[in-house]
Amino acid sequence: MLLAIVISAVALLLLLVLRFKINAFIALIVTSMYVGLATGMKPASVLQSIQNGMGGTLGFVATVVGLGAIFGALLEHSGGARSLAHYLVGKFGYERASWAMVLTGFIVAIPVFFDVGFIILVPIVYALSRDTGRPVLYYGIPLLAGLAVTHSFIPPTPGPVAVAEIVGANLGWVILLGFIVGLPTAIIAGPVFGKYISKRITASPPAFLQEDEKDTDQKELPSFGIIAALIGVPLLLILVNTISGVLVDKKIIGTSLTTDIITFLGHPFTALTLATLLSLYFLGTRRNVSGKELLDISTKALGPAGIIILITGAGGVFKQVLIDSGIGKMMATSIAHSALPPLLLAWLLAAVVRVTQGSSTVAMITAAGIMAPVLDVFDLSAPHRALIVLSIASGATILSHVNDSGFWLVGKYFGIDEKQTLQSWTVMETIISVCGLVLSLAVSFVI
Repeated sequence: MLLAIVISAVALLLLLVLRFKINAFIALIVTSMYVGLATGMKPASVLQSIQNGMGGTLGFVATVVGLGAIFGALLEHSGGARSLAHYLVGKFGYERASWAMVLTGFIVAIPVFFDVGFIILVPIVYALSRDTGRPVLYYGIPLLAGLAVTHSFIPPTPGPVAVAEIVGANLGWVILLGFIVGLPTAIIAGPVFGKYISKRITASPPAFLQEDEKDTDQKELPSFGIIAALIGVPLLLILVNTISGVLVDKKIIGTSLTTDIITFLGHPFTALTLATLLSLYFLGTRRNVSGKELLDISTKALGPAGIIILITGAGGVFKQVLIDSGIGKMMATSIAHSALPPLLLAWLLAAVVRVTQGSSTVAMITAAGIMAPVLDVFDLSAPHRALIVLSIASGATILSHVNDSGFWLVGKYFGIDEKQTLQSWTVMETIISVCGLVLSLAVSFVI
């Protein structure tokens, strides 16, 4: 009976989102209420679970995603993404520019949302194609792969931050393992696949985008060093804090004032606050951007972040109701005797929701909510919980098609039809998904 409730809950969620076009935030709240009442919880208890789940999740996620959104908006406004691209292309040279584009996408998507990063950088793809005579997708697919992998795998992008909080994973481990799994995945889905598919599909970019690139070349951009440092500072602080914590837990070093300072500075709240303040100065004040304009940039950035924050909170509600209703314990007992490893199960759950309704965020949140009550029975280590995050992110990337906004964005900017977008973008997303799963499984046998 409880299993039937879980299945019907997922079906209800998909029905509300797909058939009735209800916002995912509302759909997740309604589904959570349904699960609680269907399992016999008292109405007052259901409402308390909703409050606890929302508050417990957003206490962390809202802060991290909000700071990350402002940081990314400042990078976008300053031209930092284009600065990175121009620098790397100059260092790699035209012959290896596809590798420069995958690396650019990989770095830029750490603070900048996927669609924003793509729109900012796609004129550089056209400029490279024009200057070298190579097909647009020869450079476009590597850029997309770099952006897509980081967007799904590496905090402080909202997806992995949200999943990590729901399943109780350490962000430092998610960042470290996200790089280990993400870099080879981006290379396979980017330069390798891009070289193959660019010979088979001809893209025709809109003319106005090429004009935009000529304009941006004349704009003074921030230096590569400043941009790399600003992006690297929070990641480095979080990673150092994670390593310090492991050394203290294993009693290799003792607790001291130094470790306390590292813990404070390496917490995502502090690390991202510091990065945002530095960005306000180096990308704003120092470049003669007025205080009012910086305020407007910061305020505007919180708009799209707010949607993601609320959906994530609703995912936390779903998880809490599953736990409080007793379904989580039942699922844990059942899955513990299953032949499927938790990494594969997490990937499958996310993949099913992703293919059905299109949104990778909703797929991640739904899969994380279902998996969270299950993980305690496996007594997973911090690295293995981080791999669960990567498996969910991988599953939520698979088979992007006509129900995903990214599908239409790529088709429009590359001037290709639906069939060609399926052959290029959809296949690339699926390569990322499968490689992410395979590499996560491989890493799980080593750590």
